[in-house]
Amino acid sequence: MTDGYPAWLREVRTALSINSQIVLYGNVRDVFLLPAPHGWEPCDLQTGLHRVLADEGYPHLVVADAVAGLGVLPADAVTAKAAGEVIQRDNRPAWGPWNEKEGLFGALFDVIERVAAADGERSAVLIDFASRLILDPAHLESAEHAFFARCDRLSRVAYPKPVPNDPRPLYNPVVWAVNNERDLPVWLTAGNDDVRKIAVPMPEFGVRETAARWLANALTGYREADEADRRELERRLAEQTQGMTLRSMMAIARLAARMRTPIGEIDEAVRCYRVGVHDNPWRASHLRGRMQHAAENISSRVKGQREAVQRSVDILVRAVLGLSGAQAGGSVSRPRGVLFFAGPTGVGKTELAKELTQQIFGDARAYTRFDMSEFSAEHSADRLIGAPPGYVGHDAGGELTNAVRQRPFSLLLFDEVEKANPRILDKFLQILDDGRLTDASGSTVYFSETVLVFTSNLGVTSEEYAIQREADPLQAPFTREELETRVRRAVEHHFTTVLNRPELLNRLGDNIVVFNFIDAGTAAEIFDVLVAHVRERLRAEHGVDLRLTEPVRRQLLAGATRNLAMGGRGIGSHLESALVNPLARELFRREDLSGRTVTVTDVREADGMHQVSLA
Repeated sequence: MTDGYPAWLREVRTALSINSQIVLYGNVRDVFLLPAPHGWEPCDLQTGLHRVLADEGYPHLVVADAVAGLGVLPADAVTAKAAGEVIQRDNRPAWGPWNEKEGLFGALFDVIERVAAADGERSAVLIDFASRLILDPAHLESAEHAFFARCDRLSRVAYPKPVPNDPRPLYNPVVWAVNNERDLPVWLTAGNDDVRKIAVPMPEFGVRETAARWLANALTGYREADEADRRELERRLAEQTQGMTLRSMMAIARLAARMRTPIGEIDEAVRCYRVGVHDNPWRASHLRGRMQHAAENISSRVKGQREAVQRSVDILVRAVLGLSGAQAGGSVSRPRGVLFFAGPTGVGKTELAKELTQQIFGDARAYTRFDMSEFSAEHSADRLIGAPPGYVGHDAGGELTNAVRQRPFSLLLFDEVEKANPRILDKFLQILDDGRLTDASGSTVYFSETVLVFTSNLGVTSEEYAIQREADPLQAPFTREELETRVRRAVEHHFTTVLNRPELLNRLGDNIVVFNFIDAGTAAEIFDVLVAHVRERLRAEHGVDLRLTEPVRRQLLAGATRNLAMGGRGIGSHLESALVNPLARELFRREDLSGRTVTVTDVREADGMHQVSLA
């Protein structure tokens, strides 16, 4: 056999002398490049199998399609007549759809048996789309069980035979083509030495590089490029299509040719094929200008987190330039950006994620949030990627995979990730490494255009914070250096010792962003921002202009910052109970407030309730 044939086809040739039946499973619906006199020729599984058999002296291949019926390769009248003499029964036409009145299994087994038992000539039968023969291999109907039982017996009683012009003892093989080896009854193939199972793998890098070289002639600018640029294009296309079929590569080449994509931008054609969207927000002309001032804009809204904001913006600038994972070499398809926000509760981690979304996509709502405390049970992984086949909700898909499929350009926020089940965290290994995830239905979803943000409260316990607060309630309990060290050690300990997932921590790399505690100065800024929000809401909803006297402001501020352990959320909670609730009661009693100015002159607590006086 000519060198250059795929390994699985070479294994088929070997099996002809030792196995009566062959099961081909896996990537059987792909296109395969086979050697031709002037380069490479794309072939499907039927054609590739026929070429192998023809090299070994088999004049024809009978194709038994579970849907379309019987056919033969090569498809000419002479071959059809010769093959028909092997399989024809009662002088009736052999080719074409199955006769429904006879039933599929009786007619199909008759073909299989006649081919396997043919004397004096080489013959082979391919049962294509065999995964569609039965509904459930584990629960066969009587006719299905009888059919496979006969096939099982046939595999054991068949024997290799020579033919007049070839003294080699070879089988007339029965070849099954299935998507998954479990699409056939297990008892047919398990422990049966007469049945060879051969995996048809996804194309490896060398095969994809060969395919890229074969496809590149159709790309704009390839013929005019020098040799170095051509080799670079082939390498990049092969790297970008990791995990894809050759059929997908051919589709990408057609897309690039139609879009007239320059060879230097072949990544854009791959991206467009994956996510199905031509416009790329990451290459928008306004994004670079927006990111230049992102740190200042975000800091005006996320108070007291200068270091965290700058660190996050640096990571996103790297993402905008497409340099995420650049140190790994090659054109990897990892997520655009990965951030791990760690630190105390209520200090602005979720708020920063929203602001980053606003800076990148121009819409603070263009993010999807997952509360990982809801995924503490192992079986809850079905919510992320979908329920397995046969279970309730299988057709609905997964929350995570559906979200990325619907919005490939988005920010994904995984809140309090330390509360998730370790088995669920394993799903992120493939996402962080390859930028893709296969859902329960077998569809692949690509994360190469997303930003992943994980948040965690690891690092400081509430008991430690309480002890420090008693000493000085208005100051942060640790210096920046102490906090960085404490949080990073806590994150490392949790992933390596508690979760036993050091590989996940390794994939996060140096993208851990540590947040500061809220100190007295920051708390006052947050307080003023929240009061401004109340003013804006009253003005928008009721046309009321709200003012606070200075003594009232100081009183509310003192109450809101009495306990900084809960961060900004604690300030907001106090403001709601001490100002918003009693203010709402007072305003509800009044009518025709539009256009008026309302001044809060006093705030007091009586009988466990806050009350305000208005002027």
